[in-house]
Amino acid sequence: MSRPARPEDVDEICGSLPETELGISWGDRPTWKVPRGDKGRGFVLYRAPHRSAVDPVTGEMYDDLVVITTPTEVEKHALVADESTPFFTIDHFRGYAAVLVQQSRLGEIGRDELEEIITDAWAARAPKRLVREHLGG
Repeated sequence: MSRPARPEDVDEICGSLPETELGISWGDRPTWKVPRGDKGRGFVLYRAPHRSAVDPVTGEMYDDLVVITTPTEVEKHALVADESTPFFTIDHFRGYAAVLVQQSRLGEIGRDELEEIITDAWAARAPKRLVREHLGG
C-alpha cells in the first residue's frame, strides 16, 4: 500500500491534474474546478460545517468535510458501502453522485487510492477532450 493519505494530498492531487483551478462555489466554499475559467465545474469541494452532517457520536457538526464527485451513483455506493474506507454520504446528497470524507480520516486510505478517486472525480467533470489527452481514451 502507498503511504497513508494526508489532508494536504487533496490539494496536491487536484492541482496536478490538467486545467484545474481552486475557485469558489456555493457562495464562498473553496472548490477545485475543471477546466479553468468561467466554464469550470467543481469536482472537489471543502464543505462548510452544516447541521445536515453531524458526528453520530458527539452530535457536533463536522468541520473538516471534503465532498468528492463520483462518476456515477454506482461508484458512490461502492465507496460508501466499503467498510474499510472513511467515505460516507448524508441525506442532503441523496441522488447526487458524490461522497464525503473527513480530512482527519484520510489516513485510513492510501494516497494512491485517494489519487484514483480524485482523478475519477476530475474525469467526470472535465471536458471529454481533456480526459482523452490525460488518460488516453
